[in-house]
Amino acid sequence: MTTRRITRAIKVGSSVVGGNAPILIQTMTAVKTRDVDAVVSSITQLAKAGAGLVRVAVDSQEDAAALAEIRKRVDANLSVDLQENFKLAEKVAPYVDKIRYNPGKLFRLEPEKPWQKKVEYLVKVALDNDCALRVGVNCGSLDPAIVARFQEDADAPNPADPLIASALEHVDFLETIGFQRYCVSIKDSDPKTVVLANKRFAELRPDVPLHLGVTEAGLPPRGILKTRVALEPLLAEGIGETLRVSLTVPADQKTEEIEAGRLILANVASGEIATPSLLDDDALNIVSCPSCSRVENSRFVELVKKVEEATAYARGYPFTIAVMGCRVNGPGETDGADIGLWCGGERVNLKSGATLIGSFGYDEIIDKTLELLNAKIKIYNASQIDLNRMGPDGLLA
Repeated sequence: MTTRRITRAIKVGSSVVGGNAPILIQTMTAVKTRDVDAVVSSITQLAKAGAGLVRVAVDSQEDAAALAEIRKRVDANLSVDLQENFKLAEKVAPYVDKIRYNPGKLFRLEPEKPWQKKVEYLVKVALDNDCALRVGVNCGSLDPAIVARFQEDADAPNPADPLIASALEHVDFLETIGFQRYCVSIKDSDPKTVVLANKRFAELRPDVPLHLGVTEAGLPPRGILKTRVALEPLLAEGIGETLRVSLTVPADQKTEEIEAGRLILANVASGEIATPSLLDDDALNIVSCPSCSRVENSRFVELVKKVEEATAYARGYPFTIAVMGCRVNGPGETDGADIGLWCGGERVNLKSGATLIGSFGYDEIIDKTLELLNAKIKIYNASQIDLNRMGPDGLLA
């Protein structure tokens, strides 16, 4: 392991992220925030297991009111996750130690207002309430303006480029207005993109603490392996001040994320670094988001397991199937997958790339998914036969 870089240190509750502080392992609750007793129990369990920071999602006034009660009953360091509704920040900031905002979701509320004004508001709330900020850039929910900018580029960009551009845009603005108590996360569902993006950002902004993670690692044990392949090489180069392993597991098993984080840190300390060769790029890839309080149906985790089991026969095909539990990254991740399942409360949207095939009940979605997968396999096999018949001049033999 190389010497760990020394970034600026930011205070997050009773912990410090960056500087000479130990790498902080964090996680997120996976029960509805309005269910105060369940959230308190979960936070207590996660903190006891070693989470230095526990994140809670707040989507509504009801969630905000619940968080106020939750704070009275737990001592753990808390982070709040804001997506579309950035204006909830002032409601929840008195009860948390860090506010996470997503640059790709700021345009949703008050779209006529420049994102800079919204960030200024978030900074004021953070200052007024002694909170740190996290700029959370995510591949499944990038700022449409950033996406459009790179789509107009004649040269196909590295998939990490839009992620880096979004992070730098916000970091530069925060620095311009004099706010430095923040960290940055740049996450993707592809481990190689995570490595590329974070290495490049660390080169450009070595002073900024980085939160590392694979945004939708999926079911263990493969989800743990994906995260190892992304995080261990970065940590071995001294990059990363805090981390989260985002696994698709039920709420009562979220301590597995902390255990996996400890495993990663132990591997890096002993020099056992996972490499991309451990993952087969030409094999079926199932992307699924970590269970969290935004998941609209608790059957989501079970559905991911059923998809993995039902599609095992297609492991040798280079397709990506994305199974997403809510609206935050659901559209973006499923648009980029060969087959996408975007789960709602009662039904699941089935997609082929960005095209919606239909909306189906949880009891019929597996059969519909397999129909679509088999159709894609048939087309893929036919294309391979044609390629095998190609002569050296590129014409069919």
